[in-house]
Amino acid sequence: MHKNRVNILGTEFDNYTEKQFHKYLSDDMDGRSNRFIVTPNPEIVLSARENQEFSSIINSADYVIPDGIGIIKGAKTLGTPMHERITGFDTLMFLIKAANRKQLKVYLLGAKPEVIEASAKRIERDFPEIDLVGYHDGYFKNDQEIVDDIVAKKPNIVLVALGSPKQEFFIDKYRYQNDAIWIGVGGSFDVFSGTKKRAPKIFQKLSLEWLYRLLKEPTRFGRMLAIPKYMRLVKAEKKNSEK
Repeated sequence: MHKNRVNILGTEFDNYTEKQFHKYLSDDMDGRSNRFIVTPNPEIVLSARENQEFSSIINSADYVIPDGIGIIKGAKTLGTPMHERITGFDTLMFLIKAANRKQLKVYLLGAKPEVIEASAKRIERDFPEIDLVGYHDGYFKNDQEIVDDIVAKKPNIVLVALGSPKQEFFIDKYRYQNDAIWIGVGGSFDVFSGTKKRAPKIFQKLSLEWLYRLLKEPTRFGRMLAIPKYMRLVKAEKKNSEK
């Protein structure tokens, strides 16, 4: 499955087109396969670089998908170009639409109470063929109670919005207790629920969603500094490889 992985600063990305990736996921859903999807952006790559356990979890996932134009630019700089960016939000929407089409069981975990409630209501309203077997906000203290609920309800897809790296550690620890497609979706429920707006199409097309988020949330500026740091490290890596 991972013959064509591309290593960027220690994180190994699958080099698929979105169409290929969706075909694999569709087959996985049909076969009730246990799969773990991670969608790193440059910030997560840097975090993994500083945390070996986190890095190991990411690289052992079944799918590591390039979420962020910085990943695509980094791969090109290193001389290992990738097919295309595949965003976490678009992957979330593909899974939800496929679950609706295939009449699958879905479990939502994470985000604020009002966000997870709104996400559940949207699924019930817009995707009526989904069997929404459970949902819970991210403010829980007892992992085992949540895991027991998931095991009892046997969802085909588990969408986890606990933020990175918490969501990846959670999935890695518990995924084998229930065969499903597991994915950490970060803040995607905010957009899915309508609590926040996704960047307009023109920003998406130009790969400037990061700029739109920064304009809407100036407090993200500190996090955005990860991007130039990441590109500096990529260029240094390229330079070292040429020696």
